Order: sequence, then structure tokens, then C-alpha cells
Amino acid sequence: MLTIVKIAYYFVLIFAVLIPMKHALHMFQQNRYEVKRYILWIQQNIVGGARRALIPALIIVAVAFACTRLSTAGVLYVSLGIGLILAIVLLYRETKAQYIKPLVYTGRVKRQILVMSVLYLVIQAILLYLFRRLNIWYMLAFSYFGPWALIFPVAFITSPIEHAVQKWYINDAKKILQAHKGLIKIGITGSYGKTTTKNVVNAVLGEHFNTLMTPASYNTPMGITRTIRELLKPIHQVFVCEMGADHVGDIRELMEFVEPSIGIVTSVGPQHLTTFKTQENITNEKMQMVEMLPKDGLGILNYDNDLIREYKVKNNVAVVTYGIHNHDVDYYADTIQFSENGTAFTLIHGEERVAFETRLLGELNILNILSAIAVANHLKVDWATIQRAIKQMKQVEHRLEIKKINGYTFIDDAFNANPSGAKMALDVLAHMKGKRFIVTPGMIELGERQEELNEAFGRQMLNKVDEVLLVGAHQVEPIYRGLKEVGFDMDHVHVVDTVKEAFAYVYQHATTDDIILLENDLPDAFSH
Repeated sequence: MLTIVKIAYYFVLIFAVLIPMKHALHMFQQNRYEVKRYILWIQQNIVGGARRALIPALIIVAVAFACTRLSTAGVLYVSLGIGLILAIVLLYRETKAQYIKPLVYTGRVKRQILVMSVLYLVIQAILLYLFRRLNIWYMLAFSYFGPWALIFPVAFITSPIEHAVQKWYINDAKKILQAHKGLIKIGITGSYGKTTTKNVVNAVLGEHFNTLMTPASYNTPMGITRTIRELLKPIHQVFVCEMGADHVGDIRELMEFVEPSIGIVTSVGPQHLTTFKTQENITNEKMQMVEMLPKDGLGILNYDNDLIREYKVKNNVAVVTYGIHNHDVDYYADTIQFSENGTAFTLIHGEERVAFETRLLGELNILNILSAIAVANHLKVDWATIQRAIKQMKQVEHRLEIKKINGYTFIDDAFNANPSGAKMALDVLAHMKGKRFIVTPGMIELGERQEELNEAFGRQMLNKVDEVLLVGAHQVEPIYRGLKEVGFDMDHVHVVDTVKEAFAYVYQHATTDDIILLENDLPDAFSH
């Protein structure tokens, strides 16, 4: 009997402790290891769900009270029984879970696991000393809820270590950059469009130079540091560097780090308002890309964007502009034609008219291409080379990417939708043949304007979408209201809990002649 009890104890210890610990670390990672973002997530997802947890909590309190009336052996068996049930449920749910972005066991996470484990053991030792008779019960309660609270001391303890580690790696990357004489460095930032622009710039310049770009969304100090330390070689002539920002000072830090001579600002809009607080802060931060260029550098600006066009650049650096709707620019696109196969347009640059074809879709992508053309022209790449590169370049993954899934045609625009990008995706969808579906959970990280902007997103769907699938009942309420306001036929609006349910509906009701837009794909921290 004692052996069975020990086995049960260790089973409970492993799964009732480690799985909640993993979940807490996972959400902390998805909140970029930022305590303020993590607190906001806790408020929205755990504190906000406290009412739903009231009945289970009352049951736990009742069982705990009953345990005080039992013998020591009775307490042990009841606690272990509850612990076993909890551990089995957690284990089952974990084996069935499908994470959009799983926990990545980086060096940082491993250090956090070590610190959290030590703190956990210390707290359990204290509980054992104070509550010998009920220790297993308290262990279970703390194991389930404790890791979410332990994130705070873990962050406090590990923060100086992480700062020192990051500083060493960044300084090493700076030395590598400084030793690479003659390297042309191009910085790209914007509220949206920067990753696609980076890919287009790299594709065009790659026809003429030996280039390196930051991969995927490696647009943070550590992402850029990894790129430089692991990938930059003496043979590279051009470094195309995406620079992200969601706090005041982020672009300044990256500009001081990389020191590009060419800077592109693709867009400025209400992205990351939760951390930036105001639109003015976002605008000023993004425009540091131009403000901090060297005097002999070049700034490339999207003048279709009102906030960029109205900004008064204080740096004396040379600036070239581009646009589609604004023709008072150095480069603009005319006679644009969309199809399922891509886009065709004519570039107007002074007296020059150059025809282009691309697999990319949407006005936003044409704007991104215009910025790449401006860079290539500045670096003396000939028109024929630019045309060939833009025609041949592949679609950028999850950014208005046409793809076939199970015979159905999808426009995959799943990467972190923003208001302007979402509107342009709807404009692309409006040009498509067949019945038009949209699958979306809405947009996040828009601060106090999140409801307003999601509501506007719903209104914009009128006459551009035939079937709407909204994922996540609470998350999509503003979109639902927006659809209703403009008189959208609500019989064609379907609210589902998961993307899996949305796909099931699509496969049941769409044909292979129809088109399905996937707009935004929230990480696990925001998809509940």
C-alpha cells in the first residue's frame, strides 16, 4: 500500500506541478518576458475568469475544510485522490493541446525554470514546516496556482542576469558590424509592412549584391544580434535589418546598435497602443529611423501614410518618397490590376514608366515593392534586374499569401493583422471571384482603441465578404457589432470557439471555386 501511495505522490508531484509551471512560463514568454504585459494578461485571462472558477473554488474549500476533520492518513488519501484526478486531467489536456506558438526552451527559459524550481522547493519546505498534517493539500493548491505568481520573483531575480547576458552578446555583435568595413546597412521599420518590405528589398538587391537579411521576425536587439553573430560573413555586401518597436526608445536603441545608412519607414499607425499609450509616441518612435540616419544617408518614406507625410523631419538627410494614391512623390504606382495570380502595375518615376508584375497581392504590398525599388535605384541596380527580381520573388509567408489547402484557395494574411493591413486584405478579397469567406479572431494590442478599430473592421466587410467566421466569442464582439451596424446579413455571420471549427465550416460550405481569407492568427496568450 505504501508503494502505491509513493507512486501516486510522485505522479501528482510531476504533473500537477510541472504542467502549471510550463503554462505560466509559456504565457510569460508570449508576453515577451515583460511584467507589465504579463500583469495585463493575468487580469484579462485569469482574474477576468474568476467568476467561472467560483464553483470549483468552493468545492476545493469544502474539501479542504473536511480534511481538517480527518485523521492524518485520511488527509493523505483524500489529498492524493484529488491530486491524482487533477494530474490526470492536466496531463490529458496537455497531450491534446495544439499550441499556435509552443513554449521555446531558450537559455533564458531554462534559467527561469531553475529559479522557479528552487523557489517552489523553498515554499514547499516552509509549508511542510508550518502545516505538516495538511502539507499535501497545500502542495496541490500551491502547485496549481503558485507558478502564475512565481513569475514575478522569477522575473525580478533573473532580470539582471538576462540584462548582462544580452549586453555581452549585443556588444559582441556591434564589434562584428564595426569590423565589416564597406557593409551597406539598411534599416526598415513601420507599424506594418516591414517584414514584407525586408523580403522584397533582399530579393531585389540579392540580384546584384551578396545580401543578408534578418530572418523571419528577428527584429529585436537579440534577434538582430543572433543574425549578426551567426550569419553575417565577410562576403556579405548588404545587411537588410528589420527593426521592431513596441516601446518608446526601441528604434533609437536599434539605430545606435546597427547604424544603417539607408532607412525605410513603411507605415505609422495604431499598432502596440497598449505599450506606446499614444499615437504621437508611435509616430515619433518610428520616425527615429530617419532622424538618426547619418547626414550622407537616405530616408525612404511612404507618403500615402498621413502620419508620415505630416511629420516634420528634423534631420537634414536626403529623403525620397513613394505612394499609390499620393502622386506628389518620387515613385508611385499606376494602372494597378489584381488577380488570383498576383498584381501588375506601372511604376512612374519622373519621366520614366516601368511595367512590373508580381505574385504579391494588395496595395500594401505594392507600397512595399515601391520602397524596395527606391533602394535598388539608389544603389544603381538596373531596371531589368529589378523587374526580374520582383516578378520572380516568392510570396511572403502569412502575408496575403495565396495558397491551396485541401483543394481550396486561401489568402493567408494570418500574421498579426493591423487596421490598415486588414482593410487592404478586404480590398483584395473584394476583387476575387466566387463566394468570399473570411476567418478572423480580430485584432489585438490596440490599447483603448481596440474595440473601436475592430468595430470598424466589421463595418468594412460589407460588400467585400459573403460569409464571416469570427473566432472567439468575447474577442470578436466589436466586429459583430460593426457588421450589424452596416446591415450585413447576420445569417451569414458565424461565431465559433476555435479555428478548427471555422475550418470545418469552410470545408462543409465552400467550393473549390471560392476564396477564403485568413485574417490574423492570435498567439496562445490572446486566443482564449
